[in-house]
Amino acid sequence: MKFIDEAKIYVAAGDGGNGAATFRREKYEPEGGPNGGDGGRGGSVYAVADRNLNTLIEFRYSRKFLAQRGGNGASSDCYGKGGDDITLHVPVGTVIADVNSDKIVADLDVDGKTVLIAKGGRGGLGNIHFKSSINRAPRQFTKGEPGEERDLRMELRVLADVGLLGLPNAGKSTFIRAVSAARPKVADYPFTTMHPNLGVVRVNENKSFVIADVPGLIEGAAEGAGLGIRFLKHLARTRVLLHIVDLAPPDPEADPVHDARAIVRELEKYSPELAAKPRWLVLNKLDLIPEDERDQRVSDFLTAYGDGDNAPFFRISAISGEGCRPLIYKLQDALDTLAPPPPMADTALDEHFPEDLENDDANT
Repeated sequence: MKFIDEAKIYVAAGDGGNGAATFRREKYEPEGGPNGGDGGRGGSVYAVADRNLNTLIEFRYSRKFLAQRGGNGASSDCYGKGGDDITLHVPVGTVIADVNSDKIVADLDVDGKTVLIAKGGRGGLGNIHFKSSINRAPRQFTKGEPGEERDLRMELRVLADVGLLGLPNAGKSTFIRAVSAARPKVADYPFTTMHPNLGVVRVNENKSFVIADVPGLIEGAAEGAGLGIRFLKHLARTRVLLHIVDLAPPDPEADPVHDARAIVRELEKYSPELAAKPRWLVLNKLDLIPEDERDQRVSDFLTAYGDGDNAPFFRISAISGEGCRPLIYKLQDALDTLAPPPPMADTALDEHFPEDLENDDANT
């Protein structure tokens, strides 16, 4: 199934039914009183988080959702039938915002969480409500209220504690395979990861956390190079970022320090808030460096890269598993002390959201 993490939809709740202005006309009571019933309420539109879904593909091809109108009131005090509601099932982690106001309508971050996204109109009043001592035959009634209409945009932001950053082929997918049961595609060419992958890391019988691997960044990603930065939003809920660096690139002209700094620059261009998250350096592919050269290679990198923020760094070989378990234990210790991320309602939606999703399918 194609991975779709963005969609624009139009939702319209049902209008309320009109009230009725009718009178009793029974045998021997030719001038009976008012008996017009109220109109029914219009159907509403709800969104519910469903853990069995992992893509918004349904909303890429079906974009209009219209709830049912309420029935009109009738004579004999008969009230109109309420319109049927619509419930949209979306993956856990979906954020829904109003296109016109940019206000976040729903952050569906828990399985089963249900949020009203378009309210149905109230039904109109029948003339039974307007009877009084001075108005015994009221002909007044009210029409039903219109239901809410909204253009909405939906973004799936995966729920993960730890996010992986790095160039294509830095070893992110190999790392997530080494520490979890996730099995993303691994190959010796760039951009084998085309969409986010999640893995559950089991630390011990009682503790685990979720790690997210997103497609690799390259220099110029903020301007659309490579796969761009559209998948970085999936790191918004993470609490720690692991910056995976290939310490033994196959190209002898490659500069790991330059490449690592380029990733940080792209991250800062995309979101200062994301760049401010705790970010640990993970120096990967030690297995490709002779043992007697490893310490010097690591030392040279750290000296040239700089470590002004004293961020932790780790030496690993993802393919052999060397150094991975100590890193996992350190991550769990950090997650035990870090506060959970704020709800999406307190943050802005992705400013890089594509304007034309009709033509965006080729990039997914």
